[in-house]
Amino acid sequence: MPVRVTKAHADGNDFVCTPDAGGGADLSALARAICDRHRGIGADGLVAYGTSGGRVSMRLYNADGSRSELSGNGLRCLAALVARSEDRQPGAVVEVATDAGLKALELLARDGMTWTFRTAMGPPEALSDTEIDLDGERVRASVLRMGNPQCVVLGPLPDEARFRRLGRALAVHSRFPAGTNVEFAEVERPDRVRILIWERGVGPTESSGTGSSAAAVAAAAHGGASRVLDVVAPGGTQRVEWREDGVYLTGTATLVLGGEWML
Repeated sequence: MPVRVTKAHADGNDFVCTPDAGGGADLSALARAICDRHRGIGADGLVAYGTSGGRVSMRLYNADGSRSELSGNGLRCLAALVARSEDRQPGAVVEVATDAGLKALELLARDGMTWTFRTAMGPPEALSDTEIDLDGERVRASVLRMGNPQCVVLGPLPDEARFRRLGRALAVHSRFPAGTNVEFAEVERPDRVRILIWERGVGPTESSGTGSSAAAVAAAAHGGASRVLDVVAPGGTQRVEWREDGVYLTGTATLVLGGEWML
C-alpha cells in the first residue's frame, strides 16, 4: 500500500514524516528505503507520527534504520507539518510526545512554507568534562545528554579528514554503549559558536537541533561562551538559550513536498 509522506528540512537537516501505522509495520526498513538518497526520497531520518486528542507523538528512525530518542530539528519539522495542517497561528504551542519526554514548541512566525519555533528542549543531563582515548590519541570532550547522547569536542574546527576520522570513531566508541552524536565546536566569540556535526546512525549532517543545544551548553560550561548564543552549522544558524529551567532552541523548519511513497 502507498505510504503518505511529507518531507521537511531544518537548515538542511532533512526528514520524511509519515503517519505511524503501528502494529507490525517495519519502520526500520522503511526508514532505510525512504532515506536512501539515490533510490528513495533522501533524508537524514524518518519521523513516524500520530495524533490523538490534540496531542502529537513521534517515533524517530535514523537513516540507517536505528532508533533515536529525539531530534530537535526533526521535532520542528513535524511541528511545521502540524501547524500547516491545523492552520496554527503565531503564539500557538505544539506539544509533541517523544521518547525523551513531552516537548513544547512555540510558533513564533510563518513565512510561506517556513515556520519558526522556539522549543523547550529541557535541561542538559549528566554534563561532564572528560578525556577519551582513540587509539592512543587523547581527545578532550564535553559529554552530556540533550534527550539523546552528545559528545562535544571544543577547539578549532578540524579539517575534513580529521573530522571524518574522529567523528566516526567517537560515535561508536565504547565510552558510549548506545552510540553518540558528535559535535566539533569552536567558540568564535562569547555569543557565537561554529560547529560540525557527525550524527549517530547518519554521519555528517548540515544541522542538528540537539547537537546545537549540546554544543552551546558545552561552550558555556567549558569554553567561556555566553549562555545565550548563536550556533552556526554548515546549513544555518540556530539560537540557543540555556536558562535556569532548561535549554530553549529557536530555528526554522521548511516543508518541501507531500505525496505517496509507492515502493
